[in-house]
This record gives sequence, structure tokens and C-alpha cells, in this order.
Amino acid sequence: MDDREGSFVAVRRISQGLERGSVYNSSSAEAVPGSAAWLGRGLSCVCAQRRDSDANSTFDLTPAQEECLQSLQNRIDVAYDSTIPLHQEALRELWKLSFPEEELHGLISEQWKEMGWQGKDPSTDFRGGGFISLENLLYFARNFQKSFQDLLRKQVGDRSVWEYPFAVAGINLTFMLIQMLDLEAVKPRTIVGATFLKFLSENESAFDLLYCIAFKLMDQQWLSMRASYMEFNTVMKSTRRQLERELMLEDIMHLEDLPSYALLNQ
Repeated sequence: MDDREGSFVAVRRISQGLERGSVYNSSSAEAVPGSAAWLGRGLSCVCAQRRDSDANSTFDLTPAQEECLQSLQNRIDVAYDSTIPLHQEALRELWKLSFPEEELHGLISEQWKEMGWQGKDPSTDFRGGGFISLENLLYFARNFQKSFQDLLRKQVGDRSVWEYPFAVAGINLTFMLIQMLDLEAVKPRTIVGATFLKFLSENESAFDLLYCIAFKLMDQQWLSMRASYMEFNTVMKSTRRQLERELMLEDIMHLEDLPSYALLNQ
């Protein structure tokens, strides 16, 4: 893989997903640099979208919703810091949940490329999503282990030869959801954002759960579009539009009611 910071690296799929004992690096898979705008910049065309009707709108919140939003914003503001023991342990746990039969040799290791990080040090990729992006991946691995493993190892569907890197795609999804839900604003300025805060006030893990749904939906869109790495942003746009549509359905009372939630149980 290419270790250059900020570059997008496509990885060539090995047979049907990752086989244990096969290392996902330059010696066992070909890698080529693609778009240089992968994190943040690569999503600007996806995330900086707001309807004109929402441009000057804000939605009032209940005290409970304000508290939940502030708590989530506090999580978003936490940068990943490789010197903090809590962050180090979280990263080790992610490895253990991902590859329980393979011992991790270090927090800086070529092994991380097996998971779809751009280099041997995941901390350089976390700059695009902060500590919450690691928390999102951990929540996914803890609560939906089968779906997590299916995506990590690319075990479902007729995959393209050039696949998206799992871990870096996960960081992009965190970033996309923060922008889609307008979570850095004092008050939500979109109906989608206001609707999400109703779910958040009922379930403090709503953002993490929506992340899991989004990841499975994104992969489904990837497969249905027969996409390769050059179409990743197109897939992300389609994923965002579908999530917005589902969040706006009248009969959705909980995130578990979203049609795409069913993907997590497949």
C-alpha cells in the first residue's frame, strides 16, 4: 500500500475476501494510488449539500435533545491521540475483534494494512474522523460481529477486483454522517438532522447504530452498482440519499424501523 498521508489507495481483492494467514500488503496484493482527495476533501462533494429551503432554517430542541446533541458533539471533538492509553487500548480491541486468531505485533505494524488502513500506523488515518470513528468501528464489531466480518473480509456478493479499503471507508462514513446530520451546528438546520435528534434522545447509541446501518447500506450500494474504487464517491452519494429518504419516512419511530436496518441481520 501507499503510505503517503492523505492519499487514497485501492486494494486488489484476494480471492473471496481475506484468508487468514494472508497479509494484505504490497507483497500479497497489488496497490495503486487513486484520487489524492480521499478523506474529507474526497467527500466534500457528498457532504456539503443542503437544500435551499433549509439554508435559513433551524429547529428548536427540547432540553433533553440539547443535552444529547452536546454529548455527541463532545465525542466528535475528541481527536485520536496515540499517546493516550485509552485510545491505544481501543485500537488494540479493534484488532482483537477483527482478527481474534492473529496476534498484533504493535500499534505501528504492517499488519494494519490487512484491515484497510493506508499505512502501518492507523493514527494517521484517524485525523480524518477523530476518536469517534474508532468508537464507531468498535461498536460495529461488538454488536454486529457477522456483518462486520462480512464487510472486513469482503465475503458477500460478486466483488470488484479493486475494492475499497475497509477501515478508511469506515472513517469516511463517520465524516459523511456528521455532515449529513449537521451535527456540528448549535441547532439542526435540516429536517433530517432534527429527525435524527429525536432518535438520539431515546437512544444514546443512535449515532453508532446509524453508522452500522450506513456501512452495510454502502456496501450493498457498492455491490448493486458493480462499483470499483473510482466510483467510491458516487456510492457514498447514493448511500447518503438513501439514508435521508429512509429517515424521512413517516412510519419510522426508531432506527430499527429503517428498511436498511434489516441488512445488519443478513
